[in-house]
Amino acid sequence: MRAVVSRVARASVTVDGAAVGKIEEPGLLVLLGVTHSDGAEQAARMARKLHEIRALRDEESCATTGAPMLVVSQFTLYGSTRKGRRPSWTEAARPEQAEPVVDEVVERLRERGARVATGVFGAEMAVDSVNDGPFTLLIDA
Repeated sequence: MRAVVSRVARASVTVDGAAVGKIEEPGLLVLLGVTHSDGAEQAARMARKLHEIRALRDEESCATTGAPMLVVSQFTLYGSTRKGRRPSWTEAARPEQAEPVVDEVVERLRERGARVATGVFGAEMAVDSVNDGPFTLLIDA
């Protein structure tokens, strides 16, 4: 499992012109990718990392500040460009495997007390964010 995490002042995701998820205060935008070997164990580990990562101002975390997260599924995080110019998606989990894992991460975050907004799995989404920093991390779990 892989996540690109950005510290943001605010962020939103829109589907068909309607905002489906947004955070309107400082927090984290999480683009989350799933590979074939990911399951409940990786979801739990990723949720813990995301909630506790000290990526907010003054080395704070969402766990310590209650800052919100916007989690958006992003299969392209497992795109490979090692050969040629056309990305290969073979390392990305198929939707029927990936969707429950993304849902598990969100569920685990909420069980930890995190405030989580989401996109819509598999939808054509427009993500809008105002970065704070910029501060962006790549997290593997």
